[in-house]
Amino acid sequence: MISTENLQFSYPNGGVQLRFPDISLDKGEELLILGKSGIGKTTLLHLLAGLLQPSTGIIKINGTTTQSLSNRKMDQFRGENIGIVFQRMHTIPSLTVIETLKLRLYLAKKKKPYTHLDTILKQLNLSTHKNHRVTELSTGQLQRLGIACAVIHSPSLILADEPTSSLDDDHCNQSIELLKSQAKQSQSNLIIITHDTRITAAFDTIITL
Repeated sequence: MISTENLQFSYPNGGVQLRFPDISLDKGEELLILGKSGIGKTTLLHLLAGLLQPSTGIIKINGTTTQSLSNRKMDQFRGENIGIVFQRMHTIPSLTVIETLKLRLYLAKKKKPYTHLDTILKQLNLSTHKNHRVTELSTGQLQRLGIACAVIHSPSLILADEPTSSLDDDHCNQSIELLKSQAKQSQSNLIIITHDTRITAAFDTIITL
């Protein structure tokens, strides 16, 4: 379902060139990628998401070679097929939590019953905040909202960049359980990139950069 081969990235200023291990995941398989800060974890996630272009190598998702897509086609492909949990949640300050989730579904061109949104919010302990503006959320609550936005449209690939770094142990476990359960329900691939070794026990396949 997702594979990479000979993936490398060079920064425009001619600095460090990053080389990444090959990835090969069948439908529904999960992968944890561990690495210390500065090793290129976020760069790898951005490559997989089509937000950056590799200097060499191939990335295939659902049989599509993403480098072959135009910027517009890649944006559309990403919106429909990929859910991303960023380190910092990108939000529209004027929107509430529930409006943010409805907007994500609209952009993905997928219709889901509102009960589905309520279920996700309950699983992430955000139900009592669903009518709060995103500016009223704490850092941990924003991170959990980011997870909700990534899984709400049942994407075929879920990418998570340090999804538990701002969470205590309880919310860390809840968030990983949600990511894994949503991936299983939709038979999505789940790739988590992190330095948080608390979650290693939850994964069978692990790559260390």
